[in-house]
Parts: sequence; C-alpha cells; structure tokens
Amino acid sequence: MTDRTPTAFEPMPALTGPARQAMEYWIDGWQRTILFWDVLRRRSDAYYEQRAKPVPHVLTFDAELVLDGRSFERPANYLLVRIKPPAGVRIDPKKRPFVVVDPRAGHGPGIGGFKADSELGVAMRAGHPAYFVGFTPEPMPGQTIEDVMRAEATFLEKVIELHPEADGKPCVIGNCQAGWAVMMLAATRPELFGPLIIPGSPLSYWAGVEGENPMRYTGGVLGGSWLTALTSDLGGGKFDGGHLVSNFESLNPANTYWSKNFNLWSKIDTEAERFLEFEKWWGGHVNLNAEEIQWIVDQLFIGNHLATGELVTSDGQRIDLRNIRSPILCFCSKGDNITPPQQALGWIVDLYQKDDDIRAGGQTIVYAIHESVGHLGIFVSGGVARKEHDEFASNIDLIDVLPPGLYEAVMTRKSGETAHPDLVGGDWIVRFEPRTLAQLSAIVQPSDENERRFAAARRVSEINLGLYRTLLQPFVRAFAGTQFAQQLHAFNPAELPYQLFSDKNPLMQQVAGLAEQVRQNRVQVAPDNPLLKMQGQVSEAIVAALERFGETKDRGFEQMFLSVYGSPLLQALLGMRASDAPPRHRPGVEPERLAFVQQRIAEIKARVAEGGAREAALRSLVYVGMAGPGVDERAFNELHQIRADHGAVTLDEFKRMLREQFFALLLDRDAALAAIPKMLPAGSSVRAEILGRVHRVVSAVGEPSGERAERLAQIEKLFGAGPAAGPGRKAVGRKPAPARKAAGVRTRKKVG
Repeated sequence: MTDRTPTAFEPMPALTGPARQAMEYWIDGWQRTILFWDVLRRRSDAYYEQRAKPVPHVLTFDAELVLDGRSFERPANYLLVRIKPPAGVRIDPKKRPFVVVDPRAGHGPGIGGFKADSELGVAMRAGHPAYFVGFTPEPMPGQTIEDVMRAEATFLEKVIELHPEADGKPCVIGNCQAGWAVMMLAATRPELFGPLIIPGSPLSYWAGVEGENPMRYTGGVLGGSWLTALTSDLGGGKFDGGHLVSNFESLNPANTYWSKNFNLWSKIDTEAERFLEFEKWWGGHVNLNAEEIQWIVDQLFIGNHLATGELVTSDGQRIDLRNIRSPILCFCSKGDNITPPQQALGWIVDLYQKDDDIRAGGQTIVYAIHESVGHLGIFVSGGVARKEHDEFASNIDLIDVLPPGLYEAVMTRKSGETAHPDLVGGDWIVRFEPRTLAQLSAIVQPSDENERRFAAARRVSEINLGLYRTLLQPFVRAFAGTQFAQQLHAFNPAELPYQLFSDKNPLMQQVAGLAEQVRQNRVQVAPDNPLLKMQGQVSEAIVAALERFGETKDRGFEQMFLSVYGSPLLQALLGMRASDAPPRHRPGVEPERLAFVQQRIAEIKARVAEGGAREAALRSLVYVGMAGPGVDERAFNELHQIRADHGAVTLDEFKRMLREQFFALLLDRDAALAAIPKMLPAGSSVRAEILGRVHRVVSAVGEPSGERAERLAQIEKLFGAGPAAGPGRKAVGRKPAPARKAAGVRTRKKVG
C-alpha cells in the first residue's frame, strides 16, 4: 500500500467532470474485481487445505483428544475433545461441565466454538469445564444413527467420570441437527444428562405457518425420500453434504446469488478477512452414510415420528421424549427460516395435552424466542452470545432446579432502577415466567388439516421409495461407483466454485500477481462519485428481483404442496378419510406411568408434614413465588448465598427438596401451609432468623406487593411473627455487596 490518500485519483489529469468520474469508477471497479477474484482464489486454497486435514474443524480454542469414537466396538466418526481455557480464564472444577455437540448437517465441526464469543467461550468464562463433540469428514462403514447415539453416550460417561466432584451432571448443548440426536439420547439414557440446551433444533418437522417456512414442503414437492436414496446410490453409498448446503442456500437466493458476493466486491478493502473466516466453515462439507441420511429423512423430516413416540431402537427401546428428566431449554428465533419457532417448540404440544401432564411427568421445559437473529446467528452471533448464551450459562443451576412445568425465559436489561443489582451477574436480568400449553399453541398454531396433508405426503413418500427400490435402484447401483461419485461431487453447485477459482484453473494462476500489483497501487474512487450511488441502486434492484423470485418460488412450492396433498381424492386413494382423527399417532399415557404418578401423589401427601426448618423455608418461598411473575435470577442467587452460609446441600438434594415442596403445595395447598408451624423449630428467635432468610430471598427482586405481599404476610403469621420490616427496608440479614462476593455469590465481569 502507498501513502496516498485513498480517495485521491492521479491518472489522466486532463479529464474533468463526468468523464473523470467515469474513469475513476472504471479503474476502481477493475481493481476491486481483481482483488475479489483473488479473495475467491484464497478461499479455494483454504478450502483444499482444510479438506486435507484429518479433522478439519474451525474451533478457535486449543483442544486435546479425550475419546475417539472410531475405535469403539460400534465405530462412529465422532470425537470428544476437552477445550483448553484461554489465558486469563479460570475453571472451577466443582462446576458442572458443558458439552457442546455440533450439527452434522453438511458442514464441518466447530460452529459452537467458532468465535471467542460463542457457546464454548461463554461456558468457560462462567467457570465451567468445556468439552466439544465433533466429527471427521467421512463416516465409518455401516455407521448408523444408533451408533452415533452410543458413541455420544460413551462420551458423556467419560465426562462424568472425569468430574466426580462436579455439582450436577453435564449441561449438554445440541446445536441444530445435533439437538434432535441429543434429545433422543436423553430419552433413552436420562441419567447421563444435566440441563439440555437445544438452539435452533428442529423437533416437530411438520409444524409451521402457511406463507412462511417453505423448507418443510421440499420433501413432499419432490415426491418424498426416493430422491435421497437415488442421490446416495449415485454417491456410491454416501450422501454428499454439499447437497444439504445447497438446500440451505436456496432459501435465500438474493443473498446466495448476489448480496454475499456483491458485499465482498463493493467493500473488498475491509471485508476480505471476515468473508474468508466464515467461508472456512461454510465450505467444509462432510458426508453421511446412505443409511444415516435415509433414516433422518424417512423417520424425522418426512415421517415426523420423533415427537409422537413412534421411534424404536434396534434393541426394542421406544424413544419417548417424555422420559427426559433434565430441564430442556429450547432457544429459537423468529428470524430463523431453517428452524422456525414452530418446529423448535411444536413437539411440546405434540406430546402433552394438558399443563398438568408436564408437571406430572416431572419435566421442566423452558423456551426462549429471539425476535430477529437468523439460523447461524443463534450459534455465532456475538450479540446473542453476550446475551442469551451468557445468561443460560450463568444461570444453569437455576434452570436445573426450576419446578416442573413450562416456562419462557424473559430477559430485561439491567438499569439504574434495578433492585439489588449486585445479585445480577451481567447486563441482563433473566426471569423464567410460567406459561401454558394454550399460550404455546398460539405460537405453534397446530392444525389437523395441515397434519393431514403431511400425512398424505408421508404415504406418497413410502410408495415412491418402494417403487424406486424395486424398479430403479438395482440399475443405478450397477453403474454408479466410486469414480462416478467423485465426478458427480466435482460438479455439485456447492463444490464447483472452489474448483473454478482455485489455482488448478489456468486462468486463475495470474490473479495472485495482479492482485499484488493492485494492492501496491490501490486508489479508491471518491465516495461522492455518482456512479457509486448508481452502483448501490443497481444492486438494490437486483436484490429486489431475486427476493421476488424467491418469494414466487416459495409460494409456488407451497401452493403445489397444499393443492396436491390437500386433495380429498388423493387422500382417499391413500386410505385416508376426512373423518379420520387424528391424522397421525398421538402418544398415550401408559398404565405404568399413570400408576407411577398416582404412587408419587400418595407419597407426597403422606409426607406433607415431614421435614424441618429447611423444608419449611423452601415451602414458604415456593408459596410466595407462585404468586409472582416468575422465577428471577436474583432470588436464586440470594438463596444460593443462604445455602453457602448455612451448610449447603448438594444441588441434586436441593432440587429434590424444592420439587417436593412445589408438589405438596400443588396437590393440597391448605394442608401444606398448615403443616409449616409443625416443621419449624421451637423458639421465636430461631423462627425469626428463618423468616429473615425468607424475606431476603423474596425481596431480592424488589419489595413484594399485591398477592405476593399478601402471601408473605400469611407466611409471617404461620411463623408466629409480625412483619420483619416495612416498605423501603433492607432485607433482614443482607450482607453488603463486598462481603457477599467474598462469601461466594456468583459474580462476573461485564462481557463484551
């Protein structure tokens, strides 16, 4: 680079006015074009360099191998690594470990640790040991989804073994397609899991809103999964992950065919490194076995069998998501057109008919809906990491002890008006507000008519797949071998650009030298050049045209799907009648589960008066808290401090006691409250001290008012004491902030 002013232009000084501006823009445009070609050349070089690695991940953290799934009795191409904390980050060995599982959906591993502000980075900054589950580009011969599940179970067993002193089982994050795999494993091996976080993960595959979410129609419009089988056969028994990448890119033709490259070309002096960083992950394609992708498409995306409890393992175990005993946190976004909120949350209304069913099953389900971030932004956006993921990691113990039920995570920014800001660890206050299935149904918008169409598409898929396997598959497999698969891969739309712009292309071999000359003599056009404004206007017109094309294509796909599979004649030919209800299987409640629930109810009622001061205090807090807007992190942090000051119990024991008191109040509130005086020790001073602790927790979110104040007054009477203090008082026994920090209250520095 020279020392000249970037906007100055020296050649051809005789030109003036519009002619000079045109020449300036023409030369600048050619310089940008050469630099643009060079960036694409560098992208291709990085792509082939990345492909040559045994495990081409994009983690920004150092890692060490713990277990290699390829060496297992039933091998799978998955690996468990321990993430080394960066300099200045301290790990608390007593905190539960975090295990991030990356999606194998066409791209290579590493999206969960792509940036310092990502899931792994957030977990380590909160003091948690961090592990990562990635994979190699090629699957093991004969590898199945069950083999992957077994490998991940072995990984979690190892993590638990390595952290015997941890306060709780591992928190597992299953990103996107890894989310449903993690949920399946948790349903069959619930003892291995702490809280589950599943960002952007599809679990209810037929769900969506008409006029939106066009990706869910693709399988039906193409006639079902026969095309998946054909593609795998042409690939020599493997499914090229580049096809999945092309499917994602087809959702946004304006960005795929114009905006992404135009943004790079128009800002070539500043955007090159950011572009190359992202493309390193986006272009890292991996393969799946034919058996794997066929199972995924048939059983999940077209069959939609996961949320209905119809999947059965090879050893006869039914996969029922209601068997998960760990809290489940579903994080999704309205701006995500790959996994919209309906597909991320629809499984809940698929499985449960009544709110009491969730509580009776002992499940805690939390959801959080971002307003705008896209699918990839859920995992790699710095803003999301500094807000949602940061709060989830920091409050993971609170999530783990939430009473059974359905909640929404609501975040509000901390301000000068925030009560007790010393109890808030970051810039946001998280509160878990109870929700009902009716409220969730308003988001998911389930429809029997919609499900009848998808059920018809599923039957057509089964018929077409059977016809393909009988009539065409033997001939396809006869001529499609390894060499043919390699040639087919070379012409994949997701692969071809890397070849065209690599040094393998003779036309690109001179680009590097030309780009260096341009950089040495780079002169940018003046920002007030009218042709720059015209350039932006042309780009906007192209984007608008491509967006209209995309919208027209999506509407056409939707109308084709709705008209074909909504046809009463087709449904009748498929053996479906309009009077059939429901159009698909709904999991029932087994007699064994009903008997277990009745037994638990009897046990809790029998023990309603059992316990001592701790149980009485917890029951009082739950009773007051049930009248509030939700569970606030400040109240939990205050309660955590009291635990530390007065002989802390383990998190599992605390969780058990809290749930016992919650159910006691839920089943027979009057009897549970009447038993509190009997549970308290004798002596007014001791009772006053316990009541003071209750006040500290209740007032952590601000002075109680309304029904919460009335319930607190009722508790005070049961304790045999008058009000501990009046409005505006300090909570009884509250320590000043420095002393609280020294005693072990969770604090963290501002992130970002």
